[in-house]
Amino acid sequence: MSNTAMNSDALDVLFRNARSHNGWQNKPVSDEQLRQIYELMKMGPTSANSCPARIVFVRSASAKEKLKACLDVGNVDKSMTAPLVAIIGMDLEFYDKLPQLFPHADAKSWFVGKPDKILETAFRNSSLQGAYFIMAVRSLGLDAGPMSGFNAEKLSAAFYPGGKVKANFICAIGYGDAAKLYPRGPRLDFTEVCQIV
Repeated sequence: MSNTAMNSDALDVLFRNARSHNGWQNKPVSDEQLRQIYELMKMGPTSANSCPARIVFVRSASAKEKLKACLDVGNVDKSMTAPLVAIIGMDLEFYDKLPQLFPHADAKSWFVGKPDKILETAFRNSSLQGAYFIMAVRSLGLDAGPMSGFNAEKLSAAFYPGGKVKANFICAIGYGDAAKLYPRGPRLDFTEVCQIV
């Protein structure tokens, strides 16, 4: 394990200069790049190594039409013009994988028959994994456009049939068109957000 901090250029790529994109260059994203994104994001921590995120990469014209029918109007153009859109879902039966992912304890028993705990854990940890996903996208030289603004029930039914996986959020991926960016919104200062006790 290294305690070496990232250099300033890397921090610019991941945080300071990174933006949520609304417009896209006409450049494809390869299957290999998608695999690389996943191989990075999967290494981020989740509680009990639960790894509840499930991802559908929407690229084909027919899949994009299914996606379009689920989107709020404001998200249609930026989703349809992106090379692809990732649907970050949460598996509500993630605990079935815990004997594999967390073998040193009977972690599955912590969740079976406890729907509130299942939903809370799946939502929190798939959201964390979605954040790792965005960082992985950026670290590989691509841009991300994460979004809410869709009919979650319709989206889940369209892309996760069977009902055990529910959509959390969507994220367009590609090479962003900087000319279509809005001015960056302000952020809160440290003293407005943080306490040291």
